[in-house]
Amino acid sequence: MTPILIIVLVGLMAMVLYSLIKGIVAFLKTTKIDLETGEGETVTEMQLLQNKAMFARIKYQALAIVVVAILLAMGGGRG
Repeated sequence: MTPILIIVLVGLMAMVLYSLIKGIVAFLKTTKIDLETGEGETVTEMQLLQNKAMFARIKYQALAIVVVAILLAMGGGRG
């Protein structure tokens, strides 16, 4: 059971990293568009993408914390 949870944890950590990078890229695009055009038409669209990516990051982080808590609970009686 522990190896499966560790694999799940590594996968969740990868998803956190992916979501973080996706959100940062959307943020940089928003900043670039805002600086170049000064218009807010595409900025709102990019801000929605930022919000989705950051919410996904928080969700994956919460799931990773749950997996760590399960691992700690399973190994809490040892040592």
